Amino acid sequence: MSGAKLAVLLRAINVGGRKLTSADFKTALNDLGYADPKTIGAAGSAVIATDDLAAAVEAGLEAELKSRLGFVTEVFARPYARLAATLKANPFPKLAEEDPSHLLVVFLRRDPAAAELAALREKIVGREAVEAGPACFYVAYPDGIGTSKLTPAVFSRALRQPGTGRNWNTVGKLAELTA
Repeated sequence: MSGAKLAVLLRAINVGGRKLTSADFKTALNDLGYADPKTIGAAGSAVIATDDLAAAVEAGLEAELKSRLGFVTEVFARPYARLAATLKANPFPKLAEEDPSHLLVVFLRRDPAAAELAALREKIVGREAVEAGPACFYVAYPDGIGTSKLTPAVFSRALRQPGTGRNWNTVGKLAELTA
């Protein structure tokens, strides 16, 4: 397949015993007909070229990975325009410039509702801050991500939908590769 480039993001891979190597991820993408996929890091990020719509890529890859791995992992696909909108809407530009590894974008299926975001803010026990974005939200972790109590499980419960996070540098790289 050729066509537009999409960033493909997997949720909850290589944590909690849910293993998928970059090579196996690349093989699954090739087997689905996406020529020359490029994986980024070990957290389940890739860029593919396709004529398929993002929703079709998400559904197809979710089914393929369930068949291969024996468990469900949500897939989020984003074209360049949506990644560019995510970058532009960043409510934490100073953090993005000065400490981008402590800024996370959590990609979602839909925009978070105001009540859901308020529920998430109530769960914050540290100095973290969250703001809504286009089918995502941003999390500032001024004291680091690893020790924070604001975890993916907390996000999913408060927002009533799954999401997958990438740090600011990775989001920029994905946008660059899909442009």
